[in-house]
Amino acid sequence: MFTSGDQVSYERVFEQVIGDSAAVVSVLEKIKRVAPTDANVLIEGETGTGKELIARAVHNLSSRRGHSFVRLNCAAIPLDLLESELFGHEKGAFTGAISQRIGRFELADKGTLFLDEVGDIPPALQPKLLRVLQEQEFERLGGTRTHRVDVRLVAATNRNLLEMMEQGEFRNDLYYRLNVFPVLLPPLRERREDIPALVQHFVEVLGRRMGRQIVHIPQKTMSALSSYEWPGNIRELQNLIERAVILSKDGVLRNPLRTTWRQCTIGPPTTLRGAERELILRTLESVGWVIGGAAGAAAKLGLKRTTLINKMQKLGIFRPRLQSRQDVMLPTVQELSPVPNV
Repeated sequence: MFTSGDQVSYERVFEQVIGDSAAVVSVLEKIKRVAPTDANVLIEGETGTGKELIARAVHNLSSRRGHSFVRLNCAAIPLDLLESELFGHEKGAFTGAISQRIGRFELADKGTLFLDEVGDIPPALQPKLLRVLQEQEFERLGGTRTHRVDVRLVAATNRNLLEMMEQGEFRNDLYYRLNVFPVLLPPLRERREDIPALVQHFVEVLGRRMGRQIVHIPQKTMSALSSYEWPGNIRELQNLIERAVILSKDGVLRNPLRTTWRQCTIGPPTTLRGAERELILRTLESVGWVIGGAAGAAAKLGLKRTTLINKMQKLGIFRPRLQSRQDVMLPTVQELSPVPNV
């Protein structure tokens, strides 16, 4: 049961969660239920759906909100340094360890640790993570002293952990320890009724940040944004609105989709090859044409970096080279760079 005071708190915590679709309401109801507990939460969903925002809501609605919310993107840390980032190290533990370092688990003591891209934790490190989740204790890298902590874990991933388990890439016992309370975030294409509110929100926030006042969003622009598939989800929407605000004149929001590589080069796909080309182009656009890395197109498509590059070459996909920063219209085929930007 929620009191009126609780409701005010929920509204404040969720003020950055834009939308009132059934899918969003369902997620928020789950967060309200699990936040007051100390249960581990596993947030799943595509890239750009707002997993960190939901993780912060879990923390802010819990009894730990007066303590630290510590975040670590497991995919952004080199594998040989990830153990040190998580658990810390003692002076001399490895070459370059010139002083003692406190890890994220210790920093999050009494608070919440958010492990983003938890599926990228290598198998060799997973037993140590499992131990700290079960026993709330660990040793720093290069140390012998056991440290005890009181940490609530929220993890997130855009990878299929069940498939990784079947392939032997992710421990079963670790998965079940993380997956105490799963929360699946819907992609933006499954909550299209929220797009107008999100567009208005980003227009206001970005316009204020850049000193540009947008007073009118044409219906054609809003319709185009609402019908787009959004492979990059909310992050892609925010980036495109930022582009539109920069390019807009006379206070009217331009349609940023009119200048996309995909829309200027191909129509609706009618073959399997065309559908594959369309998917790859959309994904590349959503990540700014970055191929490698945890947030790159290859990871989003579930492909190896080299495999994606080979497919791009076979399908004739190359990064467009813009003539100037002011001119974002697609250049001619002759002006395209022959080497994809990795």
